[in-house]
Amino acid sequence: METEGDAHRKITIGVCVMEKKVKCGPEAFSAPMGQILERLESFGEFEIIYFGDKVILQDPIERWPICDCLIAFYSSGYPLKKAQAYAALRRPFLVNELEPQHLLHDRRMVYERLEKYGIPVPRYALVNRGYPYQELDYFIEEEDFVEVRGNRFWKPFVEKPVDGDDHSIMIYYPSSAGGGMKELFRKIGNRSSEFRPDVRRVRREGSYIYEEFMPTGGTDVKVYTVGPEYAHAEARKSPVVDGVVMRNHDGKEVRYPVLLTPTEKQMSREVCLAFRQSVCGFDLLRSDGRSYVCDVNGWSFVKNSYKYYDDAACVLRKMFLDAKAPHLASTIPPVLPWKINEPVQPSEGLTRQGSGIIGTFGQSEELRCVITVIRHGDRTPKQKVKLKVTEEKLLNLMLKYNGGRPRIETKLKSAVQLQDLLDATRTLVPRSRPGKESDSEAEDIEHAEKLRQVKAVLEEGGHFSGIYRKVQLKPLKWVTISKNNGEEQERPVEALMVLKYGGVLTHAGRKQAEELGRYFRNNMYPGEGTGLLRLHSTYRHDLKIYSSDEGRVQVSAAAFAKGLLDLEGQLTPILVSLVSKDSSMLDGLDNASIEMEEAKARLNEIITSGEKMVHSNGSSETPWMVDGAGVPPNALELLSKLVELTKKVTEQVRLLAIEEDEKFVESGAYGVIPPYDQAKALGKTNIDVDRIAAGLPCGSEGFLLMYARWRKLERDLYNERKVRFDITQIPDVYDSCKYDLLHNAHLNLEGLDDLFKVAQLLADGVIPNEYGINPTQKLKIGSKIARRLMGKILIDLRNTREEALSVAELKSNQEDGSKATSKTAKEEVDFLLKPIVKGEDMRRSSFTSEKSMDQDDDEDKETKYRLDPKYANVKTPERHVRTRLYFTSESHIHSLMNVLRYCNLDESLQGEDSLVCNSALERLLKTKELDYMSYIVLRLFENTEVPLEDPKRFRIEMTFSRGADLSPLEQKNDPEATSLHQEHTLPIMGPERLQEIGSYLTLDTLEKMFRPYAMPAEDFPPPSTPQGFSGYFSKSASVLERLVNLWPFHKHDKHHGGAGHIVK
Repeated sequence: METEGDAHRKITIGVCVMEKKVKCGPEAFSAPMGQILERLESFGEFEIIYFGDKVILQDPIERWPICDCLIAFYSSGYPLKKAQAYAALRRPFLVNELEPQHLLHDRRMVYERLEKYGIPVPRYALVNRGYPYQELDYFIEEEDFVEVRGNRFWKPFVEKPVDGDDHSIMIYYPSSAGGGMKELFRKIGNRSSEFRPDVRRVRREGSYIYEEFMPTGGTDVKVYTVGPEYAHAEARKSPVVDGVVMRNHDGKEVRYPVLLTPTEKQMSREVCLAFRQSVCGFDLLRSDGRSYVCDVNGWSFVKNSYKYYDDAACVLRKMFLDAKAPHLASTIPPVLPWKINEPVQPSEGLTRQGSGIIGTFGQSEELRCVITVIRHGDRTPKQKVKLKVTEEKLLNLMLKYNGGRPRIETKLKSAVQLQDLLDATRTLVPRSRPGKESDSEAEDIEHAEKLRQVKAVLEEGGHFSGIYRKVQLKPLKWVTISKNNGEEQERPVEALMVLKYGGVLTHAGRKQAEELGRYFRNNMYPGEGTGLLRLHSTYRHDLKIYSSDEGRVQVSAAAFAKGLLDLEGQLTPILVSLVSKDSSMLDGLDNASIEMEEAKARLNEIITSGEKMVHSNGSSETPWMVDGAGVPPNALELLSKLVELTKKVTEQVRLLAIEEDEKFVESGAYGVIPPYDQAKALGKTNIDVDRIAAGLPCGSEGFLLMYARWRKLERDLYNERKVRFDITQIPDVYDSCKYDLLHNAHLNLEGLDDLFKVAQLLADGVIPNEYGINPTQKLKIGSKIARRLMGKILIDLRNTREEALSVAELKSNQEDGSKATSKTAKEEVDFLLKPIVKGEDMRRSSFTSEKSMDQDDDEDKETKYRLDPKYANVKTPERHVRTRLYFTSESHIHSLMNVLRYCNLDESLQGEDSLVCNSALERLLKTKELDYMSYIVLRLFENTEVPLEDPKRFRIEMTFSRGADLSPLEQKNDPEATSLHQEHTLPIMGPERLQEIGSYLTLDTLEKMFRPYAMPAEDFPPPSTPQGFSGYFSKSASVLERLVNLWPFHKHDKHHGGAGHIVK
């Protein structure tokens, strides 16, 4: 029978941990353990007993203090088995059970336990070695993958030591992204990782886990449980991006609380139960709409969150009382006993944002979405070499890589394959060129020259990165031969070799992309530069970057991201972490190939016949409505001049190539030329001074390849035998001219300036008309090429609107509700400590609602991170901006622009005005070229003072930039132009309006005009998973109801001491 003394006896809590893990008192005021224990003591129900290092390490367990409840967890030097013996002897209530803590030191056991409980983990495989460098027959390593017992992991993949206390984790990158390795480690100063571009082979000195790299948008989530019913999550910048730790003014790593999905809350509960650790931290990866646990840390508390300390103390109090004094567990004090004045965070430097470019529409406008389609940066000219090969070595190589099938073509792209080809080619290239008196046939000379060109292309760059060169071998002729056993077998005897190279982003392209990213950071978002970084770091900026499959486009996207988010270091980790490839949306012209051939044929007629342009419809007031608008009237005359000037430049480059050959090959002096390393060049934004000083072409191109480039242009542009011009070569001639004027001006090629002027006049007429000879055809071709991209843009805008309306409705409901009721601290604690059964019901209903609404969500695969406003010390938690960046090539920029300006020509939209105003249509006609880094921006603004149902609540602003400004190429004496010439780069033009000042384009109108040309949302692939993260702002009553409890919009609630919700 319980005595009166027992009823008033305090429950003793033993803290049996190393002293470094528990700091109390004012000298360590912010230490989480101390903060929580002080709060527990202030309830007056508990006595805290600190064991101390001397007792733990030196005293026998019989002399350890006796306690009702025990907090004990492992850290370095801690005698875990001794603590287990104490727990067996005294049998206190354990917050974290001791036996399972042994599991946490072996990553294999952690993954095994997670899988046993059905908790998702990344796909992985174990490589166990009995001793260092042990060779294992089940482990295979190739250039771009490892294979463990037939389970293949393509790069990028992660390599983790099995020892949980070894934090040296490696990520290996594919050659297609530049290769190399990034080592992650425990924070040292402001570094948490280091990129090593030269490391490509995995470690062999121990046992490792290999697992799939999960793209998470550059963000890690840390989850902290306090019992199975409470989980708090924080997000931080992932160390895989640039390895620079973001710190606040106190030197602490910057982390922000984020909301967990119902699925993730269930995972938190299961981790807690699986490892029998009530207080437990673990790492969560969010990738493609799913969540995975990749590490379990055991005992962990959140740092620097007073709200979390309050919650943790309340949850632990209930845990202890349930175990030792259940009769007291329901007694909740009306006011929490501690009084802590929380420090107020300085208000963020964000201002409300009107448009700033086509007029101001009131201070109540908020920027909600930025959608940008961007062309890649400055590149080297794209090249192709075709030759028929009959050499046995090359035919055998084709059979080696196509599985021995004589009629099947082979594609060689990996480093191993290209090295094989180079080895074969080296043995086939003649050591000396035949002299003029030689009897060799012209075809043999041509063949040898092309092989020499192939060899030169394969040798440039120091090693193969695979992102820039690819070779096709297509069988053309076969013979049947008899084998020794009498069977017949086909063998190829001739094949077509096609080598594609060039089109590589230059140092100038990387610099342009990074500077444009910086410009966007400073000008496209509220807050004058710091605003975007503040939004992004507090998880109120939802950023997704998409790229086509082309290497130059991917690297442009990574360099832009580096400037936009103020990142540091190499581009490879940024590319792999932040850029998603979407080839189907951003690559290819196949859908419109027939129409484009028709346009080119008609354009050829107009140019070669000297025909005058005719109006397809419209009047002289709308010159853009004619067939072949922009083609110069003297095009045929200019074409003859173009051929003549091309020959002049080609001859000069031929002489330079001969001179190089004589000077370097015979003297063997190539060794003194600084080699061009493609991997190191990936992050460079400045010129290679040593090569320029040596009188060599910029970048990786030697004179042999430069001559091959110009000779091919000369031959393809005009067929002397057939007396025929090929106008499709005009853009390529212009491309080469522009490249050499910018990067090889130091070679002083005579006539290059004149060639550039003629090529520019012709290209300005040809390039826009390749995408349609008149507006009707431009619209047809544009809608076919950009159909998927426009569909995605409409989904982006629709989702932003739905989210904004849901938040506005929620805010309105919350404000109405707050007038009627005000929650006391006691009620908040009551909510926190609801019975578990009720929590289960709540979770089940929330699962159902999430699932049903996610089926309607077209963006389910996009990973999202939402700031948890209840725990964030942020002035405007409801502000949220979505950014979608689409990096692509010239074709998609022209296509999207053509639909924007001519969409009103569709029969269903007769009588509608163009989305683009007349003055902008005139400027676009004069602009002609949408050059490197040209872009189109759609910004969505919400006017929060306009009624929710009013179409004018959402306004679209459209701007564009024509990209790189070519005027420095034309101005020789201007000091600024001279400086740009020396850096081999061009400035990017600022944005121009596509609408009249003061015009008001509603989102509804844009949707109506876009819809006939865009892929319908239902045609996009279904979500990859039924339960993703994107359900928080869909119009689902149950979810909105749940959100009311999570989102304290009322800013005048002065009570900070109450406990939080169980599941967040």
